[in-house]
Order: sequence, then C-alpha cells, then structure tokens
Amino acid sequence: MKKLILITVIVSTTLQSCDDSSKKKEDTIQQNHNEINENRLSPKQMLDQAYLLFKKGDDKASIELANQVLNIGREANNDTLIGKALTSLCRNAQRSMDTLKLKELSKQLSNLASYSGDKQWLMYRAHMNAEMWRLVGSMDKAEQFYKESLAISFELGKMGMYTIDHFNMSFVCISKKDFKKAKELIKKYYALRETNGYPPNDAYGLIALAYFLEQQDNLQGAHEVATVTRRLFKDQNIFPEPPDEKPLLKVEKRVKEKLDTISYNEIINSSDSLTVNYLIHKYL
Repeated sequence: MKKLILITVIVSTTLQSCDDSSKKKEDTIQQNHNEINENRLSPKQMLDQAYLLFKKGDDKASIELANQVLNIGREANNDTLIGKALTSLCRNAQRSMDTLKLKELSKQLSNLASYSGDKQWLMYRAHMNAEMWRLVGSMDKAEQFYKESLAISFELGKMGMYTIDHFNMSFVCISKKDFKKAKELIKKYYALRETNGYPPNDAYGLIALAYFLEQQDNLQGAHEVATVTRRLFKDQNIFPEPPDEKPLLKVEKRVKEKLDTISYNEIINSSDSLTVNYLIHKYL
C-alpha cells in the first residue's frame, strides 16, 4: 500500500512538473507576443529596426531586438527568423570587433544550415566573417570568406548579396594594391545593380571609388568622390556600416591633411551637383 502511494505521489509530481514547464513555455511565448503587440512590430519589422539601430550606432537596442526575434524563432521552430536574427547579431559583433562572439554565432549558423538544409545561412556566415576580418584588417581571411559568399550567393541566385560582395571584395583588392582587379569589381558592382534594376544613384559604391583613388594618390579625385558620397548619404538618410565607413574616414582624414585649404574648399563647392554616373565615367 505504501509503495502504491509513493508511486502515485511521484507520478503526480512529474505530471505537475510537466504542466508547470508547459505553462512556463506558454507564458514565455505569450510574453514575446505581448512585446510585439506593444511595439506594434512583426518579427520582420523588428529585424529591420534592429538593422537601422545598428547603422545609427545603438548596438544595445539593436541586440535586444535581435535576441527577441531569436527567441521567437526558436519557440516557433522558424528557421528564417533564427537565421536572420543570428545574422543580425553577427553584424553587431563588428562594432567591437568581437571575433569570439562572431565565432560562436557562426557555429550556430552552420548548425542551422546543416539542420535545415538551407545553404543561405552558410552564405550569411561567410559574408559576416568576411566583413569582420576586413574591419580587423586581415585581408587574406576576408578574401577567403568573400569568395565563399560569392560562390554560394551565385549558386542560390541571391543577386543582392552577389552584387554587394563585388563592392566589398574591391576593398580587399585595393588594400592589396591590386588596382586592376579592384577597378573591375567596382565596375561590375554597378553593372550588376543596373542589370538587376537597383536604383542608379548608389552612394555606397562611391566609397570604394574614393578609396581606390586615394590609394593611388589621386587625392583631389578622392576628395571629390568622398564629398559627393557624404552628400548623397545625407540626402538619402544612409548610415554606412563600420567596415564600409572605415576606408571613407581614412580618405577624408588624408585629403584634409594633404590638400591645401583653397583646393580642399574649391572641390567641396564644385562637387555640389555631381552625380554617381558622372563620377563613374570620369574615374572608371
């Protein structure tokens, strides 16, 4: 009789524990849903907002949103939300150049790709690693990862990533003084944008062009392109990401130090109405 009572107590305790665990999970899911409703944002909108916050330099808020989406994705077994949230967190690791955090997130993206059979997460992993190593200054590692990203994006038909990584790879080539290859990559970047119907007045590619000119000691040309880049960023409300703004800041610092004040100001004034197409044709 005592044995029967003991078994009954154990079973009851186990069932109660399961009920509590189930209720806890339901409460967590409901809490996340409530947060979304309070913010009136879908998970996709939360990721968009996280990206905007990152570009504006508010990493704390950006990481908080990305982690919320990551939790939602895991609770719902939604591979897309998990992968995009992990990618967003990879981007945040760039600011502090936290390579250990990137390694941890990269492993999770690799596991997700293996589990889901979706190679796009390997593409994002490669791209984010390339961006980090370019920012750190390890161009050989950056080049290796960009090549991996380009191969996968082309295979999957992800033309947005395929296009932008031509722009990114040009920085690697410029840093390695391979100006011929860098020029080809910048030209192909703009050609791909045109082929795929992206807006023509793209200021991002001008960062690579300014860096390309500065590294060949064409400081007046570099200053002209950098000035137009900043104007377009302001007009288009664009906040460049850390790996991309780093060479632009380098260009701006050098031309301000090396150009005489008259030339420096004249170029600023004469660049006021110049377009992307004009600069591409002039220097490429």
